[in-house]
Amino acid sequence: MRSASSSSARELTLDISGMTCGSCAARLQRSLSAVDGVAEANVNLAMENARLALVRDIPVPDLIAAVEKAGFSARLHEDEAAKARAEREKAEAAARAEDRKAFLLFVMGAALSLPLVISMALMPSGIHWMIPGLVQLLLATPVQILLGARFYRGAFKAVLSGGANMDVLVALGTSAAYGYSLYRVFVPDPSGVEHLYFEASMVILTLVLLGKLLENRARRATSAAVRALMALRPETANKIDGDTVTTVPITEIRLGDRVLVRPGERVPVDGQIEKGKSELDETLITGESLPVTRSAGDHVTAGTINGSGALTVEVMALGEETVLARIIKLVETAQGRKAPVQKLVDKVSAVFVPVIIVFALLTFAGWMIWGGSLDAAIGASVAVLVIACPCALGLATPTALVAGTGAAARAGILIRDIEALEVAHRLKLIAFDKTGTLTRGAPAVTDVIAFDRDNDGLLAAAASAQLASEHPLARAMVEAARAKGLPLTAPDEFEAVPGEGIAAMLGGHSLVIGNRTLMDRLKVESITADSIRKSLEGEGKTAVLAALDGRAVGVIAFSDTLRDTSVQAIQALKDMGIRTVMITGDSETVARKVAAETGLDEVRAGVRPDGKAKAIEALRAEAGGAVGMVGDGLNDAPALAAADIGIAMGSGVDVAMEAAGITLMRPDPLMVAAAVRVSKATLGKIRQNLFWAFAYNVIGIPLAAFGMLSPAIAGAAMALSSVSVVTNAGLLKRWKP
Repeated sequence: MRSASSSSARELTLDISGMTCGSCAARLQRSLSAVDGVAEANVNLAMENARLALVRDIPVPDLIAAVEKAGFSARLHEDEAAKARAEREKAEAAARAEDRKAFLLFVMGAALSLPLVISMALMPSGIHWMIPGLVQLLLATPVQILLGARFYRGAFKAVLSGGANMDVLVALGTSAAYGYSLYRVFVPDPSGVEHLYFEASMVILTLVLLGKLLENRARRATSAAVRALMALRPETANKIDGDTVTTVPITEIRLGDRVLVRPGERVPVDGQIEKGKSELDETLITGESLPVTRSAGDHVTAGTINGSGALTVEVMALGEETVLARIIKLVETAQGRKAPVQKLVDKVSAVFVPVIIVFALLTFAGWMIWGGSLDAAIGASVAVLVIACPCALGLATPTALVAGTGAAARAGILIRDIEALEVAHRLKLIAFDKTGTLTRGAPAVTDVIAFDRDNDGLLAAAASAQLASEHPLARAMVEAARAKGLPLTAPDEFEAVPGEGIAAMLGGHSLVIGNRTLMDRLKVESITADSIRKSLEGEGKTAVLAALDGRAVGVIAFSDTLRDTSVQAIQALKDMGIRTVMITGDSETVARKVAAETGLDEVRAGVRPDGKAKAIEALRAEAGGAVGMVGDGLNDAPALAAADIGIAMGSGVDVAMEAAGITLMRPDPLMVAAAVRVSKATLGKIRQNLFWAFAYNVIGIPLAAFGMLSPAIAGAAMALSSVSVVTNAGLLKRWKP
């Protein structure tokens, strides 16, 4: 990076295509940073883009040329919503088509490899069923050409740019196995024994392609988080112009305009309420579990959902200045910091590949210098290449990933990427959202206190009055009454009073249920009711008053109740030595109550979305290690992306699930500990596999170089390493939470 300050730099974003691994992103970042006038370059593999800070105007074609010189393609990123949406749809369609093509190639490779794999598998049992060499050649050639093409292209670009990655390993190993086998088909071994390794190259290409498919899916899932966030942006607004209301595209709205937000609609802008009163569902922004009353003078946020009242809103912020847009920016930035870690195999390959090539050449030269025959020299050098062929390396990650994630999926745990596996084993702290994560995310009736002691009668009347209401508190009352089997009767009349409660006629009597504001307006007085209400609110509950024919008759309280397994979940993590913290947008009183019930180590309440991401950073510094975040809402997405590992509850919005590395397919907090355990188990198998893969090379390569291993034995050793890797990974299928 240049030392020039980027404080006055102009920002520019390029969309990149052609990157296949972390080393590609690092290589491109170095190339762009070297361009004169680029103060800073940040290449994001997950988002497939490059953000540049320019200290002077650089022609875009020059930047694109620098990208192409590094072996990739680029185009200028368009910010306009319509163009961006069209481009995303086009890119998604192309990605789906590419996936279908790759999957069909995988199926073809598996089908053509099967006969040779069966033949190889039968050998240890004494059944020598050898497919003729020409038939093997016919089976292997389509696989080598069609499946190998993408790896050859990747290897070619990597070599041209002076690097080495997994593609180079695959291309080198399969070419050695296929090339030597092709040679032996037409120039048989003098001993008369057919030494062919077509099955090695075919299996390598087939299974490594499977690994690439898994990696690509994980990358697209990461970028889908931002797409899901963008989908929450309203595209139209009801613009007020005098006495007329016109629905117009959001792009035609300007600061200072007035918009009408009808009941049930999503608020299209950030603004201030000019007229009207309603309850707004702000769960996606603040994490507050209950609708919040908003009236004239209050601020509203784009993306929140209006309740039962109509609102006239003056526009205060648009586009990139809205809270929702800033949340999107936070997710993008956090994901940029969390770009996929370069795979261990890719790191080693930068040294391993040239070393193996040089070693094979030295082996050939050594045999020729010290009087060996040409055939012996070729045999020894090819044996080096064959035993170094990255079959086990190529299988190590995908087989363990498939086995581990398959076992996890059966238990209801979806692991989206290997980064989650790499981090899980070193988690020191896990932060939880409250609403919808540790709690159910919906209010439930906790107390019914009737002054005449007929609690069931009060609950039945309150539920009957609100049968037609969609308010969360109304639904809670109806559910509670039905759970008790109480008889309900539809009201004769019903009126919702936004932000205050309801008024209904039931059996010839007037029944009013609402907050203190509604009771004051109707002049309903009761010292007893107020005392009970305050006591219940002091416990972190929401309390409403009930009045019959103008007289207070009771109090009903609600609370967002804990999930059944929340207490066990926190204890399970503590038993694993992991500290637990709750970060919530809810009030301090409610948060402390939940923390006391669950046994959490620490609470941070009243935290907004941008604060949640900052809280994660602070907790990471305090913990001195990796930090996880568990959440389910849009307000959790920045924190999920900022954490070392994000864990989303499957009951939550898609944004949270897409921003997280691990998703729990059912809303059970106890599955968090299970997710950590299966992640550790899977990563452990990957590490074991890589160890054995390299161990075979460390032992086998010197033996091959000294002629102690023929290409045939080298091929068998390579096959044995693959079998050990696959068998070891298969043990993960036994895992259960």
